Order: sequence, then structure tokens, then C-alpha cells
Amino acid sequence: MQKSTDLIIIGGSVIGSSVAYNLLKDGYTGEITVFEKDHLYEFSSTPRSAGGIRQLFTTAINIQISRYSLQHYKTFPEDMAIDGEKAEIDFKQRGYLFLAKNENLDQLQKQCTLQRQYGVPSDLLTPEELRTIIPELNITDLQGGLYCAEDGYLDPYSVMQGYVKKAKQLGATYVYEPVETILKNERGVSGVELANGDTYHAPIVINCAGPWAPLLSEKINCPIPVVPLKRQIIQFDIAEPLSYDLPLTVDPTGVYFRHEGKSLISGFSEVVKPGIDFKWSREFFMEQLWPVLGNRIDNFLHAKIKSGWAGLYSYNTEDQNAIIGEYPDLPGYYLASGFSGHGMQQAPAVGKGLSELIRTGNYQTLDLSPLRFERFAEKELLIEGAIV
Repeated sequence: MQKSTDLIIIGGSVIGSSVAYNLLKDGYTGEITVFEKDHLYEFSSTPRSAGGIRQLFTTAINIQISRYSLQHYKTFPEDMAIDGEKAEIDFKQRGYLFLAKNENLDQLQKQCTLQRQYGVPSDLLTPEELRTIIPELNITDLQGGLYCAEDGYLDPYSVMQGYVKKAKQLGATYVYEPVETILKNERGVSGVELANGDTYHAPIVINCAGPWAPLLSEKINCPIPVVPLKRQIIQFDIAEPLSYDLPLTVDPTGVYFRHEGKSLISGFSEVVKPGIDFKWSREFFMEQLWPVLGNRIDNFLHAKIKSGWAGLYSYNTEDQNAIIGEYPDLPGYYLASGFSGHGMQQAPAVGKGLSELIRTGNYQTLDLSPLRFERFAEKELLIEGAIV
């Protein structure tokens, strides 16, 4: 079966659905068809993420993206409401906190200065000030921390569903079938072929397929430096509750933790081989998380694992930043890939930017051109120093 549409989005999770939503909201009048192979979103990266929202980045473009996206998430329930029913996302603005030892302090000071240039109210705290946020914190080996009270965490599944439902209400068509390959001709991209043999023709195809994006791009000889990496999250309970609800806190080791209801969750970017893997293990908690958690907060010494899960980072091996925009030498083929764990928190700005680029040929709200694919050949990498 052959069909025609005006614009195809591969991947109907938070990035793809944000692109669809923003295009339609901004006045795009063509037919948008979104292909998503996982109709339950069971293995989608978005709902398996830690849900952090932060502006504490080290590059100007990421700070600006986060600043925009934060403001959007503050009004998300109202913006995405359907028939008067708000799209609640449980956004807890409890802050984001990077703890620092001596060797990290100068870098955090530079980050704070840059962040403040773009309106981010970040603060470099003394060890004693850290205890006002987390009274139970062990500060004996800490020299301070970088904190932003505006930041926090939310329910990523609800964000994704909010975008999906609103995009559908505005007219996007979702087809829950896997894309086998992207099609092209002498003029550029020409559509997609599904695993069931159906073909859909369109002059614009946007690859938002997350960890599966590089495979699809490779099939049409448009390689991208992105690999899937497993990331585990463990949920646990403690016997003695903490005094205050936690900010999303990142230890100098890279281990992070935050509240999840009355429980807590923790994770760490362990060294793993690239590949699709959704297995999680208690050993990961016992060997890599618990020693750090117990050292940082005594209450964590008496932890009981409640559950766990694994998701996938779409990891950009060159500079750990997103790849946004049209692929060179293949007109009509756009990328929104390689977010390296930041897709959900960057989705509002990326959707807006691609909407502008596709409709008008230019970025208007935020200049996302530093994230263009061509930066790799041009040796203009954007090295992000705050990867969690």
C-alpha cells in the first residue's frame, strides 16, 4: 500500500511529538504523519528517564535551551489542556544541586558566571549553605556546590503523553508501526517504508527515533555519531525520612539522587558497551550506588530496594550534544537526535526550533544552528561539561 503525506516524523515520543505539536500550533497546514513502533511507549527513553529539569549547563546554547524549556514546563498543564482538562506533569521545583570537591570548584564558578549571563539564578554555595538545603548531608569532603532553586524534576511520562494528545488534537496522525527504512530519490528524501511493506511518500522526513535513529540514518548512508547506551535507575526506601524534600542532587562521583514520592531514586552513568539493553540489576545499586549514597547521607545506609528499570541514552560520541537540523546533501531529511540524556528537558525548545526552521527556513526564537550536523566536519564541537 502506498500513501502520501506532507511531513513524516519517525518517533512519537517527547521529541517527535513536540515537533508535531509546535508545527501545528505555529500554523503549519500540511498533513503530519508520526510513526511510532512502540504503541505502549514501553521502551521509550522518555518515561524511563529521571525527569530532571535543569539550567545548570556549561555551554551557552544548552543554557538557553533549558531556560526556554523551563518556562514552557511551568505553564505546560494549561498549554496542553484538552477540553478544559489540564495536562498535569507533577513539576516539583525543588532545585538542582551539583556537589563539588576542591578540584571542581573553579569550574563550577565559571559555569555559574556563564549561567547568570543568560538569566539563570544559579548560586555557588559554601559547604555550610549546602546543609541548609540537605541538613543530613556529609560535607567533610566537599568545598561547595552549584545550586539553582528554579530547577527540579517532573513526571516524564506525563510530559510525553501531554505532547502526544495535544498533537493529535491539533491534527497530527499517529501510525503505530515500525519504520523499516527511509526513502530517497535524486531530489532528496522521499518518504519511508514500513516493516509491513507499506510506503508513505513525503518531501520532509524528521528522524526523532532516539536510540534507533542512527540505524535508520546508516541505512541511507547518512551516518550520525550516536550510539545507544544503557542507563539504570533504582528506586529505594529508607527507614528514617529526610528533613526536607531533595533537589535533584549530583554527587562529585556522578551518582545522582532525588525524591520520587516518599521513596527515592538514584542512578549513575556507568561504563557500558553500546547496544539495546533494558536489564537492570540489584548489584548495580549495591556495588556502584549504595557506597556513594551511604557516604553522602547516613539515612541512605539503611536502604531497601523497591524497584528498578533501565532506559537508553542516545549518546553523541563526539560532544554529547543534540544534533538538530537538516542533514547536508539530502534535502528534506532532518535530525533531532543524540540528546545524551537531555531529550525530555530540551523537547520544548527543539520542537519550537524545528517548527521555525521547516516553516520559514530560519530559526527565530532560539538560534539552534550551533547544534547543526555540519559542526563535526567544521571542527566546531560543543563540549558539554555537565553530563549526568
